[in-house]
Amino acid sequence: MSVELTRLKNGMRVVTDRMDSVETVSLGVWVDVGTRHEPKAINGVAHLLEHMAFKGTTRRSALAIAAEIEAVGGQLNAYTAREHTAYYAKVLKSDIGLAVDILADILQHSVFDAAELERERTVILQEIGQAQDTPDDIIHDHFQEQAYPDQPMGRPVLGRAEIIRAIQRDTVAGYLSRNYSAPRMVLSAAGNLDHTDLVALAEAKFTELPQTSAAASERAHYVGGDFREERELEQVHLLLGFPGFASSDPDYYAAAVVSAALGGGMSSRLFQEIREKRGLVYSIYSFTQGYSDGGIFSIYAGTGEKEAAELLPALCDELAKLDKGFAAEELQRARAQLKAGTLMALEATGARTEQHAGHLLTFGKPFDAAEVIRRIDGVDAAAVARVAARLKSARPTFAALGPVGRVEGYERLVQRLQS
Repeated sequence: MSVELTRLKNGMRVVTDRMDSVETVSLGVWVDVGTRHEPKAINGVAHLLEHMAFKGTTRRSALAIAAEIEAVGGQLNAYTAREHTAYYAKVLKSDIGLAVDILADILQHSVFDAAELERERTVILQEIGQAQDTPDDIIHDHFQEQAYPDQPMGRPVLGRAEIIRAIQRDTVAGYLSRNYSAPRMVLSAAGNLDHTDLVALAEAKFTELPQTSAAASERAHYVGGDFREERELEQVHLLLGFPGFASSDPDYYAAAVVSAALGGGMSSRLFQEIREKRGLVYSIYSFTQGYSDGGIFSIYAGTGEKEAAELLPALCDELAKLDKGFAAEELQRARAQLKAGTLMALEATGARTEQHAGHLLTFGKPFDAAEVIRRIDGVDAAAVARVAARLKSARPTFAALGPVGRVEGYERLVQRLQS
């Protein structure tokens, strides 16, 4: 990889990863502000702002934004996460100037037209409704809120319907002006491009960004507990989890290896024991999510109403086996999965762009695949034991949605995990 990094005069960082073998460029602006930076009264404003950024500027209408990028065959999109917000594009190498111009325009000159706001408000309310109607999606929001109750880290990214209905134009515009400052932004790009040229473009286009930001976040405090909602569904959707590992934690990659071996693929313990041998589920997997000051280690399963009573004891049995670690071949297979996934992703310009941006915002340096591979290779039996011990010592978070009558109680679940 040919990675270069420059900090502009305004504090924005520009990182590029040159790939001469492709004809395209993926690029975007990542902002170190997300759902956890919102005041409770306007939960969902970060996501609403992300939508409104595409709804017109002083130079372009909403249609013009879409038409200009699509006229050159490009793509433009965005997403909001708990700690970051991203606005990104993919274009042919000859159209990088247009992509930078549009990104700079929507982040500095959006007008937040009142009529557009009302239309987009309706769209987001539909998006919230769709999430509510998707049990294997909304269960994650219930889980997050139970893990981090009454704090920003536990609030839904989409916001709550009653808040979205009330947010006004000045609130959205004010949130951008207070929080979207140049030093909190990274312009990341990967593909067939020249670093010096992109830096010059950025210096010329991003001239009106604030130099300071009011963004602040409350430190995440994991609590855990129990959430259950009875619904008329064909399946019970379950999430069981524990406080995980921050992105900077020395055992972050050890937790990822444990997750891969436990429930990361068809050869994993959970898939083989609970799906293949016992036939208790159609879908089961484990995953880790790292934040700047904490994280989550979780297991999702979807099961039938009749099988729900048997599932949790079986799941607890598999978690108890973590105390004994993994066989050498299991550990090697899990490490290979993670390494292959890391290296395969680097074949895509978009993945490289996102990796560099995320690492700069989290660690202050670009993504280094070789370092990641070394850390994965360094996960041994002792590291697995440390992860298992931390998970066992924590109060679990449990969320269940569907016909939950046969799912055993939370206290019994805690007893199983502690025994």
